[in-house]
Amino acid sequence: MQSVLSAYEPKEALYYFEQLCAIPHSSRDTKAISDYCVRFAEARGLKYRQDESNNVIIWKNGTPGYEDHAPVILQGHLDMVCEKDADCDIDFSKDGLRLDVKDGKLYAKGTTLGGDDGIAVAYCLAILASDTIAHPPVEAIFTVDEEIGMLGAAAIDLSDIRGRLLLNIDSEDEGILTVSCAGGATSTVLLPLARKSANGVTYRIIVDGLQGGHSGVEINKGRLNSNKLMAELLDSVLSNAPARLVSLSGGQKDNAIPRATVAELLVDETAVSDFELALSGAKTVLLAEHKDVEANLRVNAENCGKQTKNTLSVLDSLRAVKLLSKLPNGVQKMSDKIEGLVQTSLNMGILEMGETEMKMTFSVRSSVNIEKEELIGTLRKIAADFGARYSQMGEYPAWEYCEDSRLRPLMIEVFEELYGHKPVVEAIHAGLECGILSDKLPGLDAVSFGPDMEDIHTTREKLSLDSTKRTWDYLLAILARL
Repeated sequence: MQSVLSAYEPKEALYYFEQLCAIPHSSRDTKAISDYCVRFAEARGLKYRQDESNNVIIWKNGTPGYEDHAPVILQGHLDMVCEKDADCDIDFSKDGLRLDVKDGKLYAKGTTLGGDDGIAVAYCLAILASDTIAHPPVEAIFTVDEEIGMLGAAAIDLSDIRGRLLLNIDSEDEGILTVSCAGGATSTVLLPLARKSANGVTYRIIVDGLQGGHSGVEINKGRLNSNKLMAELLDSVLSNAPARLVSLSGGQKDNAIPRATVAELLVDETAVSDFELALSGAKTVLLAEHKDVEANLRVNAENCGKQTKNTLSVLDSLRAVKLLSKLPNGVQKMSDKIEGLVQTSLNMGILEMGETEMKMTFSVRSSVNIEKEELIGTLRKIAADFGARYSQMGEYPAWEYCEDSRLRPLMIEVFEELYGHKPVVEAIHAGLECGILSDKLPGLDAVSFGPDMEDIHTTREKLSLDSTKRTWDYLLAILARL
């Protein structure tokens, strides 16, 4: 295989990045790349451990003069998001990526690049392979399946890890040091439904035109949730005019703010006039209250004529809507330690109404573990009050801000020395593996950073080679100071 990156710096790290790109390594298909790391360690006589999940840990002693220093943990994940253009013939299960460079940026032809997080693994392998780079004892942790729920980090055994200083290289913006992230869970409230055949006039109501967005990093931008807007609308209507719910749906992912919600209702012919009057008034109020925030908000209602439907009763329909209205959503608390940081939030990302139950699925997040548990407790209580049940999955802990960090000020100082200005130090309202690793390693002091990448998880993904070199130099300077 002819090298694409041999002329670029840092040669040591880019050599391994190119090697990794030749190996299939999508999430849930990490055996080959995990075995590559094992062969790497064996060839250099380095202690290693590979587990059943394909996580790999490699140990290396400190270089002369650093042997007795505190160990440092280097960490990245082995899996990548595999997306390709419609005309791309690559088979991710057996083919490597087709790398190319344009305008100083590395990309893969027709596919995602996997710079997230292949560049971290490449940095780590280059350090482990070097005889000249100064560093304290290194514990390199390579996790798997990060992109599908941080499954490798959740499964890995860290009982033999001594280090409590963690350099997580899984950020995509040079000059930003991430020092805290939210923990979370996927929470679901399920309301049992009883249906009965009924005749009447069917109405189809759509609330849409919203901006949507990521329920972590964009939850504080004031973007409205179509499921909650529909609840607000129907609460007003059904409190003033009897109607029966037939169907209700909105959103596709718990971690995405839903942009559109659709409801279908059945109205007795004798109540059509009252229903339309209540609907018109509720629509006017809803648009007036929220148009400043969501300029493209639309509420459309269509009379679909006389039909026979399996519906909820009038009383159960109102109860379902009241539950939707009562359930909390959005920002619950801002941080008093980090300006502008959302501390606790939740997002009703998916609303589904089946034959026997209505399901509301939330992404719950908090950078304070006890607040996450309190919010989950609130969901449990409201569910119980309405005769619904609560379930959850995919819980992961917060990476709480470390007040007395040794690592953070050192990394700020080294950054200033190299770059001539201070880095941005931030916390994010989204999940990182640091939260899970911190939960497994009490007292862990961690910082996440990385080189500039664009459009990760898309076929437009690019990695800046200049930034990759600067970040490499920064990493080596940190190791030397440690």
